[in-house]
Order: sequence, then C-alpha cells, then structure tokens
Amino acid sequence: MNDLLNIAIFLMAFVVVSLAAKEIGRFFTRIHLPLISGFLLAGVLVGPFLLDMVPAEAIQPLHFIDEISLAFIAFAAGSELYISELRGRVKSIGWVTLGNALAVPILGSLALFFLADFIPFMQPMDAVGRTAVALLGGAILLARSPSSAIAIVNELRAKGPFTQTLIGVTMLIDVVVIIIFAINLEVADALLTNLGFSIGFVLLLLFELSLSLFIGFILGKTLQFILSRRMQRHFKMGLILAAGYAVFVMTAAIRSYSHHALPFEILMEPLLICMIGSFYVTNFTGYRTEASRLLHDMGPPIYVAFFTLTGVALELNVLAAAWHIALALFAVRLLGIFLGSFGGGAVAGDEMKHNRISWMAYVTQAGVGLGLAKEVAVEFPTWGGEFATIIISVIVLSQVIGPPFIKWAIHRVGEAHPRGQASEFDGVRDAIIFGVDDQALAVARQLQAHHWQVKLACLDEASLAQFGDGDVMICPFFQMDRAALDQMNAAQADAIVAMLSDEENLQICEMFYEYYGTETMVVRLNERDNFDRFQALGALVVEPGTAVIGLLDHFVRAPSTASLILGAAPEQDMIDVELRDPNLDGILIRDLRLPLDTLILSVFRDGQAIVSHGYTRLKLHDKITVVGSPKSLDEVTLKFDV
Repeated sequence: MNDLLNIAIFLMAFVVVSLAAKEIGRFFTRIHLPLISGFLLAGVLVGPFLLDMVPAEAIQPLHFIDEISLAFIAFAAGSELYISELRGRVKSIGWVTLGNALAVPILGSLALFFLADFIPFMQPMDAVGRTAVALLGGAILLARSPSSAIAIVNELRAKGPFTQTLIGVTMLIDVVVIIIFAINLEVADALLTNLGFSIGFVLLLLFELSLSLFIGFILGKTLQFILSRRMQRHFKMGLILAAGYAVFVMTAAIRSYSHHALPFEILMEPLLICMIGSFYVTNFTGYRTEASRLLHDMGPPIYVAFFTLTGVALELNVLAAAWHIALALFAVRLLGIFLGSFGGGAVAGDEMKHNRISWMAYVTQAGVGLGLAKEVAVEFPTWGGEFATIIISVIVLSQVIGPPFIKWAIHRVGEAHPRGQASEFDGVRDAIIFGVDDQALAVARQLQAHHWQVKLACLDEASLAQFGDGDVMICPFFQMDRAALDQMNAAQADAIVAMLSDEENLQICEMFYEYYGTETMVVRLNERDNFDRFQALGALVVEPGTAVIGLLDHFVRAPSTASLILGAAPEQDMIDVELRDPNLDGILIRDLRLPLDTLILSVFRDGQAIVSHGYTRLKLHDKITVVGSPKSLDEVTLKFDV
C-alpha cells in the first residue's frame, strides 16, 4: 500500500514538473534552440543532482513512463517508413543508408573500445565487456531525428533530389538502427553472460528475431483493429499506447520465465516489435492517415514526459567526468556520417557537389537514440546509467548543431523555397486577380469600390481582346514566370486572387509565396483533393459549392451577420486593416478615438486570432477586423495606415 502511495506521489510531482518543462521547452524554441533541450534541462534542474524535486528513488517507480514513451517512439519510427514515398530515389537512399550503417557503428564502436581507459565505468572491464559496451554505443550513434529533418524541410519548402534522399535516408536509418541495436544487444548480452558463440547461439538469435517479427505482425493486426473501431479518438490513443506498453511487459515476462525455466534466455527487442507493428499498419492497411494523425496528436505530451524524465535520470557527476569523451564520440560520429554519406552517394552516382555536403543533413538525433540509450540503462543497471549519460550528451550536441547544418546544406544545393520578404506598404492597397471572366471582373469592381487598385492578369489573347476595353486594368500574362510578374509590379501586391485551374493557381501561389512573401492569397478551388496543397502555403481557399452551402446556412441561422459579410447591408461593412502607425503601438483599444459607429471584432497577431476587449493592447502590424459604416471605416483605415 505504501509503495502505491509513493508511486502516486512521485507521479503527481512529475506531472507538475512536466508542465513546467513544457514552458521551458517553448522558451528554448524562441531563442532558436531545440525543444527537447528545454525538456532535458528542466529534468536536470529538478533531478537528484540539483533541486532534488524528483529524487533518485522516484526514477524506478516512474519507469513505466519510459516504456510507454519508447513504444510510442517505435510506432512513430515505423510510421515514417512508407515504402511508396521512397521509390523515387531508391538507389541513392539505399546506398547512403548502407554507407552510414557500416561506417558509423564501426567507427563508433572502435572509438568507445579504445577510449575505455578514459571512461570510468569501462575501466574495470575486460576486453569482452568493453566490446559489448562498444557494440551498443556504436549502434546508437547511428540513430537520426526524422522529426527534426522533416520540420526543416517543411520550413524551407525544400524540393529536389537532395531533399528526397535526405528524407528517405533519415527515415530508413531509424528503422535500420533498431534492427542493428536488437542484434547487438543479443551479442552484448551473450558476451556479458559468458555465453559462447556457436551454431546454437546463431539459431537462438534467428529464432528471437523471427519471433519478434511474428509478434510485431500480431501487434500490427491489433493496431488495425483498434483503428477500425468507431470510438472516441482519445480512447483510441489510450488503447494504442496500452498495446505498446503490453509489448514491453510481455517481452520482460518471457525473458524472466525463460531465464528460470529454460536452459537459455529468450531476449526480444520490444522497440523492434512495436516498429514492425506500426510498419504493417502504415504500408499494408488503409489506416495510415488516421494512425499518423493520432501519433502526431499524441507526440507533444509523450515527448515532454519522456525527455523530462530522461533529464531527471541524467547523472551529472558522470557527465562532468567524461564530457571530453562525449565530444570525442561526437567528432567520431561526424566522421562516420561523412564517410558513409560520401561513399554511399558516390556509389549511387549522385552529384559530387551533393556528396561533399550530404553529411550535414544527417547529424540530428533525438527520440530513437534517446530511447535506445534509456533501454541500455534499464537492461544493464550497474553501468547503464553512466553509459546513457555519455550517449545522451552526444545526442544533445547533435540536436543543437544538426538543424543549422541541414538548413545550410539545403540552401547550398539550391532546393530551399522559403517565404520571400514582403515589400513595405506603399500607402495604396494593390490586388492582382489571375483569370478574366465575369466573376473575376465582379470581384475587381467590388475591390475598386473599396478603394483598391486592381489588375487582372490575362493568360490568353482572346480574353484580352474580349475584356480589354472595360473599366478594369487587364495585363497580359502569357508567360508564367517571375519576369512576367515583375512587369506587373507584383512585389507591391497586397493580395492576389487566383481563379484559374488548380495547377495554374498553385504555381502562381508558390511564386508569390517564394518571391514576394505575399500574405493574402485567395484561391478559387476546382478540385477538393487539392485543398491541402494550397493550405500548406497559407492560401485562403474558396470552394464554390461548399461556400454557397455555408452562406445559405448562415443566412438561415444568422442573417444579419451573413448580410454583413456579403456586403448586402449597405449601411454596414467589415474590413481587415493592419496597424502601421508606430504612434499607436502599445495603445489600449479603449484609448483609441474611433468613430462611434465602429467596433473592433478581433485582432490577428503572430498567427493567432485574439478576441478583443477594451484592455487589449495593440501592437505594430496587428491585423484588426473592424465593422462599421463605410465612411467611418475609411477614417479607421487612415488612422491605422499612417
């Protein structure tokens, strides 16, 4: 009873610590440091070596958090290996992965073996024990961080062969490292228990791997069943994590039973089993999208708990004594990555300018590496904690230095397409509408009535001849490239409206996003399947059929609001205006002198909408939604735009 009470107390204390760690992690992202570094630091601060808010005796009772988190990490690794997405660069991905899988573990293992005399816990070991530790360390040094790589690729909107290879190799290596680790763990266990190498040992190893594959398949079927049920999504998340945790409980039970009842010990790698189950769901069922969405939503709280607990368990005394070892291993890891990536790329026939810098794309480490290090700490309690501390130090270094390297490499090969720098507001609202038809002309005239300067971009001479003599300026746009856009002074456009085919609309939005950083891009959508492609660019998508249904619904439920939005109420209108007057920076809404018939509805700042009130303090470049009479809105515009 006392044990359960202690666990409950430790768990409640850890929940409070994790909430604080989440905020520390967010602060780290603001100063351009990795999120996990903030979690680790929070764990170190509250751990037994500093504030002792989570004492050393609490680490073992909270071990179930590690196992649930490790199951999730393995699920995430398996879900990232989607075979269909890797086919485009199979040759390059395969050779670079093979090069890394050979160079990094071999060099890492050799480095650990020969540095043993400088590592306190390895000094009393004989050659066999040092070999076992070296094999485990070499395998973990191979791990990567797909989440970091994907985040940077998305941030830069990177496209091209270098980026395809980067994503493929990063995802595949996290699968390979779990397999290599599982084998090395078997070998290390045999070395440390004086189990000789023989045909029997090889057969046992093959049996254990085959059994892991079979159980992983059963787990995949179980996950498929869970995903197929109609139930509340949080309940599904709980069942998925419970299934992963059950794998750890089961493998531990099988090992304990075989140790006492059989002449040999059955040691299966639970991470490998969980990864196989997730791999099956991703590639051989119709639930890949739902599984990915659930894993994405589960990720933040899992990572906070896992990395914070990892920081709590970090042995600072070991780190203080062996920090130079961590630096040496980090340098050896970089050398291995360079040799493996350069050699693999050369064999695959990739461009030499890519091969020379490709190693920079594979430096990051995170979840899987930390998970494997923690597993060693549990598997070998006498020295595993010290081992994990050194390896975690290497991972932190890799995670801090890796992301800038990836960004530099992608920019260097010319595959980065980030948002461009928007031009300064020139005092006139400019809009460009792509496409010339009756709807485009109607939109142009409506904008002109609200004092916008509007141009219509025409893609064919027939439309130019048909509509060219009207009251709206129509510019030829026969070549879809930057030179044609510059001729229309596109850099000054505050908004664009794309009313062509989806492919043409997407190309236009990408050019305005990359070249000019235009924030307001409105698209008339033709095919619903293309919605996500426009949303990824931050475009505002209007799907005609759905829009009409939505308007009819709003006219029934809120006719006054719908009339206001459509401009059907001539005495009232609604606008968005950006605060550009520096004299109003920091002012409270209640202190603004606005016309009495106007009302500020909301403030849009840093990607979030703020429901405003009198004590809302405005900031420069806020986008403010105001409702009022057309005349009063003109006054508001002049007040904010100065």
